Amino acid sequence: MSETPPPNVWAAPPAGAPQWPAPAQGWPPTAPGGLPFPAGPPRPRTETAPAGSAYHEQARNGRQKAPQRIGEFALVLVGNLAVPLVVIAFGALAWYVLGLDFAPGDGDRILGDPLADEALALLSIATGIPVVLLAVRWCGSRPGGTVASVVGRLRWGWLARCAAVAFPLIVLQMGALALWGYLSEGEESLAGEFPGWSGFVLGLVVLWALIPFQAAAEEFVFRGWLAQFFGGFLKSPWPGIVIASALFAVAHGFGEWSGFALLFYSAMWWGWLTIRTGGLEAVIAVHVANNMTAYAITVALGQLAESGNAADAPWQALVLELVAAPAYCLLIAKLATSHGVRRLSPAEPADRAEPAGHAEPADRTEPAV
Repeated sequence: MSETPPPNVWAAPPAGAPQWPAPAQGWPPTAPGGLPFPAGPPRPRTETAPAGSAYHEQARNGRQKAPQRIGEFALVLVGNLAVPLVVIAFGALAWYVLGLDFAPGDGDRILGDPLADEALALLSIATGIPVVLLAVRWCGSRPGGTVASVVGRLRWGWLARCAAVAFPLIVLQMGALALWGYLSEGEESLAGEFPGWSGFVLGLVVLWALIPFQAAAEEFVFRGWLAQFFGGFLKSPWPGIVIASALFAVAHGFGEWSGFALLFYSAMWWGWLTIRTGGLEAVIAVHVANNMTAYAITVALGQLAESGNAADAPWQALVLELVAAPAYCLLIAKLATSHGVRRLSPAEPADRAEPAGHAEPADRTEPAV
């Protein structure tokens, strides 16, 4: 029997001995001092379109395949149908809990108080903003701000300049319409009962606080998301503009033929202006100015309880819009050129991009709008 002691399996291997188990030559691949299969940089959750992309091309970030497009479309469609109904249902439930009266069942209104009912309707429409932002981020894998403009956000200074042009023009347009009605129909065209200063001020405060969100939501859906959805796979922006304009008119209901024509005509100009200025600021400004002025007149005449919107506009309003819409859009387009407002996406990150003072990429031509 051998007197050699058995080897100690717990002892450290001698110097220079290979470690156990010995890896195959070159496998697994390791980084110096690191783990096998060193991870590369993580893919960002969202990605923007290439630099030099027009507004309607902002969805072209390389992640827009058929499943993503279908999911984004479904989310926007279902969200803009279901979420407003949920808001209205909760509003009606709160109204019931408070023991307040509801409107008669033979009309379009729900709440007994016309101001509260109108405010609830505006609030329900405003939910279109978060619906669009979530859809483009979750399914489109791009920042929600790309719906606002090519720089990835609302350009507040440019929005203020557009509002300074839009409000005087809208007041002049509606003043001309009121004068036209007065000259043709007399005092009956301005028939109404002033609700008193307290009621008038309360109405303006409540409605004017909600109108910017309601108007912006409609622009985010029709001039923004729809144009970019079709621009994701179509080169020209016009198919998206035409389809969005028709849907915009249909969404307001079917009233007078002149009202439908006015809405479609205005939406076509606004769609062009969005592409021309690279963002929604100009159309949000004119939409807010239009709705604020119209509601101020309605509240002053005590006509909030009467159902009606732009779909019921008379032919006189259409005639004035034939001049007012191109006048505003062409003036804003010229103002955008003079201020250097960007209409193509910048090369630098969106949060550092300035709306003015930067030249567009020289190798990128403007879209044919």
